[in-house]
Amino acid sequence: MDWTIISFLTTDALQSGTIYALLALSLVLVFAVTRVILVPLGELLVFAPLTYVFFLPSSLSGLELHGQIPGTAWLSAGLLLVWALLDRADLRRAAGLFLAALLVVGLAWWGVRGVVPWLGWILAVLVVLPIGPASYRLFFQPAKNASVLTYLIIAVGLHLAYQGLGLVFFGPEQYRLPNILNGQTNIGMVPVNNQSFLVYGFAVVTMLGLYLFFTRSLYGKALRACAVNRLGARLLGISPTQAGYIAFGIATLIVTVSGMLLAPLISPAYFQGFLFGLKGFVAGILGGLVSYPLAVVGALLVGGFEQWAGYVSSPFKDALVFALLLPVLLWRSLRSHEIGEEE
Repeated sequence: MDWTIISFLTTDALQSGTIYALLALSLVLVFAVTRVILVPLGELLVFAPLTYVFFLPSSLSGLELHGQIPGTAWLSAGLLLVWALLDRADLRRAAGLFLAALLVVGLAWWGVRGVVPWLGWILAVLVVLPIGPASYRLFFQPAKNASVLTYLIIAVGLHLAYQGLGLVFFGPEQYRLPNILNGQTNIGMVPVNNQSFLVYGFAVVTMLGLYLFFTRSLYGKALRACAVNRLGARLLGISPTQAGYIAFGIATLIVTVSGMLLAPLISPAYFQGFLFGLKGFVAGILGGLVSYPLAVVGALLVGGFEQWAGYVSSPFKDALVFALLLPVLLWRSLRSHEIGEEE
């Protein structure tokens, strides 16, 4: 192995680790506030760029979709309508959700009629964004006193459902999307796609934004209170349910924008989200699902280990990455104390 190979592996590790860090931050945020391990985050990651394909001119997408509204728009609107039905006792909220459902379909209709690429980019994020908070309201919030295991079972079922819907909506193909930044920049001997710098920049902005949100804003401090003690937060007038909506909304925003920035580098398909989400989960576990800085360090470790494992034994690189969980789980099991089932 020479310095050229090391440089290429390090560059690829940084790119992979950055996207895993964004997913890990989202997972930690949702888990800390709601105790939900949000397995379907990977599906939301690819839903946004796949929706964007429908908004691109055929000259860029290479497809003739004939003004079809993407299935994610109907999914998002349908979830909002069911949410409005469940909250019909609050007429003001129900009306707002009904209008939001109409707005989602309207934005999708506008997008498929032909818009400039940057506007289609924004519309794709807005169409997919409501799926996160609506999923919390429909599937997790009714089981607000459930155990973490119950939430995990619901999340896995939701992942399977969304992955199946992704196949129905977009088919099995991979799609090539245009870069926002074209060209390459040489860093030493390694050519780096300029699109990668947008991913790095967004990761830095996200980490700084989360820090300021949790330390300087009232909503951020409320979410921290829910993460530390849900009962205590409720006694102080903070609604854990509203905190859950905010946490799911922020996490969904992070992963949808991440997916849009990453898409030109990976040619997204419906099945890719699961592996991204699973590796982000490994990174979150390495951070204990409680620490944002440790989640980022864990993500960089996962990205680096994945690239080096792929160089040594490409067929087993994913298995080796997931094997990182074993020493962490063993260490945590040795540190934990046995408690009664009721406690």
